[in-house]
Amino acid sequence: MVIRGHSFFSHCAALGLMVLMSACAAPSAKTSSEVIAPEDPSASAEEKLLPVSFAALPGWQDDQVADSISALRRSCEKFGLMDDNKPIGPNGIGGVAGDWKPICTEAFSLVDGDSEKARAFYESFFQPYLVSDLKSNLPASGLFTGYYEAGLRGARSQGGIYQTPLYKRPDDLVLVGLGEFKEDWNGKRLAGRLENGQLVPYATRAEIEAGKLRGRNLELAWVDDPVDAFFLHIQGSGRVIFPDGSTMRVGYDGHNGHAYTSIGRILIERGEIAKEDMSMQAIRKWMAAHPNKGQELMKENSSYIFFRELKDDGPIGAQNVVLTPGRSLAVDKRYMALGLPVWLYTFTDPVSPKPIARMLVTQDTGGAIKGVVRGDVFWGFGEKAAERAGQMKESGSLFVLLPLNSINRCQVCTVAEDGPADMAQEKS
Repeated sequence: MVIRGHSFFSHCAALGLMVLMSACAAPSAKTSSEVIAPEDPSASAEEKLLPVSFAALPGWQDDQVADSISALRRSCEKFGLMDDNKPIGPNGIGGVAGDWKPICTEAFSLVDGDSEKARAFYESFFQPYLVSDLKSNLPASGLFTGYYEAGLRGARSQGGIYQTPLYKRPDDLVLVGLGEFKEDWNGKRLAGRLENGQLVPYATRAEIEAGKLRGRNLELAWVDDPVDAFFLHIQGSGRVIFPDGSTMRVGYDGHNGHAYTSIGRILIERGEIAKEDMSMQAIRKWMAAHPNKGQELMKENSSYIFFRELKDDGPIGAQNVVLTPGRSLAVDKRYMALGLPVWLYTFTDPVSPKPIARMLVTQDTGGAIKGVVRGDVFWGFGEKAAERAGQMKESGSLFVLLPLNSINRCQVCTVAEDGPADMAQEKS
């Protein structure tokens, strides 16, 4: 049997009781949902990656892992366009682009649908690591939610029931990557507009909905439901279905720079919805029962998203690849590289008696996806995907698969007691 590193449970013992409770046992209660934005991790958050064996991945033999290969190939296409020495992700996670060339060549040679060969491929080229935040009370446990490609009814021009615009990115919106000015600010961005040579805040959601951008020919489409438009801002991509049956696929193209405020959290704090009942469906039900209050509630989230028309076969993630339903994961790229295969295990699943245990690829990010052990699963398009995403708010663990030839570059990877050679070579 091939073993690299040590078992999942050995690492739990090594970390002590706190990690054991979070990574090796199911919590008794769920945490908050996607529509409740988690608090931003503090600057002292400490990420550690702990080597485990493939045999220790919960449910490793049960997933149709071949279904993840198409997603990985899309990420491989991006790696193939990079300089060989281009770093993949923060802290050496993911190595450099050149490390992926032989892996991607093999990925493209695999026969579609053969999960046994796909499993052997992962076992031959990768080392699994348990992702842990040692500053957390539950270091190896985090929140995993879901998102989907929304469907909205709309028109190309304003009229009748179509009164809510989806705006294109304004030409006076200035996006600033702060990492260009100071290395400590890598991954942080500001958005605003120039006024008398100064960068000032852009209009808030309330100001935009009051007409701040009106008359600038920025409308991509007009939709019939402001609540649907609001949730499109959260999901980041969707399809507008026109009266003649034609569609327009739209995707994220920037935001106004204001912080995201979770209306779900607000409703919990005000006693409108119990925390254990919180979901996208619960918010929609409350807003349908309180339409006027709902309009005011949405304005409390000052963040506003701008869109562009997409010509691709599906929504585009932050890695600039088409997302794969059930196989693409949004992560916090301050801690995790994009394009990496990851094994997700959740202790429960709201739509199945079995836990979620599957291979995904990190291909997207999100405004509410903050933290070391945090993820958002893309479930696709349609009512079933929306229901699946809206109900998902699960505690679980994440295992990232790193190329064997890149492990020495990883600054947050711990080494098995047997030494680096144990992780870099197959042992029978």
